[in-house]
Amino acid sequence: MDAPNPKRPCLVPLGTSSIENPCSLPIAPDFNQSNIDLTISSFLSLSDLPLFSLPLSIGCSFDRVLDNVIPSIAGTSRDEFDQDRFLDRTLQLASLLYKSTKRCIRKRATLQNSTSWPLLPELTIKVFSMLDTKSLMQASACCTMFNKCAMDRVCYSHIDLTTAAEDVDNGVVCVMIHRAGKELRSLKLGSISSSAEPTTSLLTRSCLTPLTFNHGFTGGHLRSLHLYHLRMIDCGSLSPVLSACLNLTDLKIVGLISGSRDNPLEQLGLLTRNCRLIEHLFIEIYGAAGLITDSSLLEFAANCPNLSSISLLGFLLNDAILQKLIKGFRRLKHINLSSSPEISGCFFRGLELCGKDSPLETLILRDCYILKESEVLLFLNSLLAGDFKYIRLIDVSNVDGLVCDGGNRTFEPRFPIEELKKQRSNVTFVAIFESQSSLSSSSSGEVYSDGTSSWTSNYNSAEEEHDNDLDSV
Repeated sequence: MDAPNPKRPCLVPLGTSSIENPCSLPIAPDFNQSNIDLTISSFLSLSDLPLFSLPLSIGCSFDRVLDNVIPSIAGTSRDEFDQDRFLDRTLQLASLLYKSTKRCIRKRATLQNSTSWPLLPELTIKVFSMLDTKSLMQASACCTMFNKCAMDRVCYSHIDLTTAAEDVDNGVVCVMIHRAGKELRSLKLGSISSSAEPTTSLLTRSCLTPLTFNHGFTGGHLRSLHLYHLRMIDCGSLSPVLSACLNLTDLKIVGLISGSRDNPLEQLGLLTRNCRLIEHLFIEIYGAAGLITDSSLLEFAANCPNLSSISLLGFLLNDAILQKLIKGFRRLKHINLSSSPEISGCFFRGLELCGKDSPLETLILRDCYILKESEVLLFLNSLLAGDFKYIRLIDVSNVDGLVCDGGNRTFEPRFPIEELKKQRSNVTFVAIFESQSSLSSSSSGEVYSDGTSSWTSNYNSAEEEHDNDLDSV
């Protein structure tokens, strides 16, 4: 093929628009579209020749042509500019050829998939709707046909961006919510890892604002919202969003920021004011929350009449407030009050009257610093007496042990394990105690696990079963 004439005017300017839109290339007066197609066809017909190394290879021809053309441009007042422009023009043409080839490959892949893919588009969309968000994105990048199916709103009913938390920003969340539209049912954001630092997340407190667009149209269809370690997430930023989520039944927030003067239940009252359908609530707060009042407790209970699962981690709940809280929610099946520094266990005594008919299935009081051995023993005796007949899991594990007589701490509490095993064989009781001075050594304590020798597997299965129940909401 003849070398290009450097004196011939360029067919396109140096702007990048010609690369993005090949059809916008201007055509020389004496050179029509058929001539261009014929020239390109002749060039591509050289593909049977060797690409490199040999004297007749295409690569060597490129080198020779460029080496001959560049010197011929010299000798003018603008030789450097013209040489650079010629090389840029060559790169533009190479880029056009590369992009056209990629488009051709995608078209062929789409045609191949459309003829060989066994499922109809409707069934393909159904399958894609069952994928997690990360797998859906990977499938959509395979070909045009898969991408078209993956754009259906149903595929974004359950958005989970926790597996790629480091790469997700507010823009990604906005696009996902927009794609889901009225089909959005669940949304998970942030990093689930307990070691995650909120400052490393790209998401800010405004990432949920798209739920309020169009008078909360999308947020009104949401059923489940899980937020993990988002930056500066507090009640002030969440309240407007949750006000648009009137049909929310499952709310989980890990890392809610609370000030030292804030009433935590009053904050929860603000969050749940318009979410009267909530059944599952999980809140873990950062910071030292303020005191809790009876009025805030009553408001919170009135806002969530259907609550069946509550997890309040790090809250300053005392026994009196906790007793009122449990009695205020008659449908509670799962209670997790781990890391509550003011719970001693006295609230057990006030539950005796409603114990027989209580629907309580899970009670977790892990790492409650002042939890007393005597109060736990009293609760276990009530189990032996036939109370709380639906309970299946109890966890009173504590790295600091339990408070015993005289204000001392014990790592070997005296619990009626054998009696529980005989009379309540369907109950899993977890009581792991480990002193801070021997964290790396073997722990002491008593554990009962429904006829098994390993408490870990049985306990985890119970926790996972509860989490799966929440995820299926």
